[in-house]
Amino acid sequence: MTTLDQWLELAPKPWELKPEQKWHVFLSYRSVNRPWVIQLYDVLRHLGFEVFLDQYVLAASSHLVASLEEGLEKSASGVLVWSTAAEDSKWCQKEYLTMEALTEEAGGFNYVVTKLDKVDLPLFARQRLYLDFSDFREGPRGSGLLKLLYGLQGEPLPSAAVNLAAEVDEEVNRSLVEIRGAIDNGNKNKLLALADSDSLAWNTTPVLACQIAEGLIKLNCGAEALSAIAGLEQRFPKAIRPAQLKGLALARTGDREAAQDVLDNLVAAGEQDPETLGIYARTWMDRYAESGNNLHLRKSRDLYLKAFEGTPSDYYTGINAASKSVLLGELDTAAQIADRVEAIVGKEKHEDDYWGTATVAEVQLIKRNFDEAASLYQEALVIASEEIGSHQSTWQQTQRLMEKLEPSPAEREKIATTFAHLETT
Repeated sequence: MTTLDQWLELAPKPWELKPEQKWHVFLSYRSVNRPWVIQLYDVLRHLGFEVFLDQYVLAASSHLVASLEEGLEKSASGVLVWSTAAEDSKWCQKEYLTMEALTEEAGGFNYVVTKLDKVDLPLFARQRLYLDFSDFREGPRGSGLLKLLYGLQGEPLPSAAVNLAAEVDEEVNRSLVEIRGAIDNGNKNKLLALADSDSLAWNTTPVLACQIAEGLIKLNCGAEALSAIAGLEQRFPKAIRPAQLKGLALARTGDREAAQDVLDNLVAAGEQDPETLGIYARTWMDRYAESGNNLHLRKSRDLYLKAFEGTPSDYYTGINAASKSVLLGELDTAAQIADRVEAIVGKEKHEDDYWGTATVAEVQLIKRNFDEAASLYQEALVIASEEIGSHQSTWQQTQRLMEKLEPSPAEREKIATTFAHLETT
């Protein structure tokens, strides 16, 4: 028996649903935590569970509150995902109370509370045992994942599962360190070698392979990223995250039509999370670059703004909504959105965070603080010196903005000098 067979043998199987039930697991979360929840959804589906995840179940015309309540009532168990980013704690509390009532009234209904960062849970959620995934922001895995699966059935983790999960945890931690090191060093060959891994950790969760694909995209290795994603789709055919990454990789390689096909399908299937809408908006920006049609630019801005309004803590979609407003000539709107983004990201460098720092720089650019913007762009480039794909994306955006914001020749040159290394890549 292979180690993968052992894990599948130890992972609890989906139980038989009662006649009135439709779902094994109901996932309760706020949209800002959606990337993590998608990873959990992918694992559950891979193991054969029927999972209620709102965007994949509800039609656009559905009455949201009534539909969620009906979905929960037709579920055999639930997971309540909590983090400081879950802005609407009253909504979480309502679903918590519903799960508590189902536990007391329905008999056999079990639910698990998970937290995604190192802060205390709200008082209402502390009344129950919870799983701490604050060290596993890439997605659920290892012993925590197995505890969650057994907790949905109200059972403790068997000793054999404890030992095997510890083995998985150790391998995943080691692999993540290798992946991050390869990205930081610009070592695409190391990433490609890791992508061929076939051990237990790589077969039980898509987290590691997704990290590889994201790293290759950052390093401007679009063709290699698409190859890695193809393998990921074969290994986890029910996973959603690979489709998002495929759309991004296609967009980065310039295949705008193929990227839009992938993202059209995701959005049509109900994907409305900030990442999907953000990538989709980017493809409309690419289309605008081809056509020069302002309607395509406006479509891009409106998608970014829709994502930002839906998740006001998502600075990526916020800064892009602001920048596209600049390109539309709506400078007052751009400044207002930029102020909202600044309230999230601040005015200083984000340690070890390229996109966070680049966003701070772009806010200052839109606010016409050109010297501050140049310094912050330089800080961002130092953080991720090998991520040429990220640099190129940032520089393209910066050039477009400067055409509308009209810095002085000296201010423009200072910013351009920061990106001078791209002329030889």
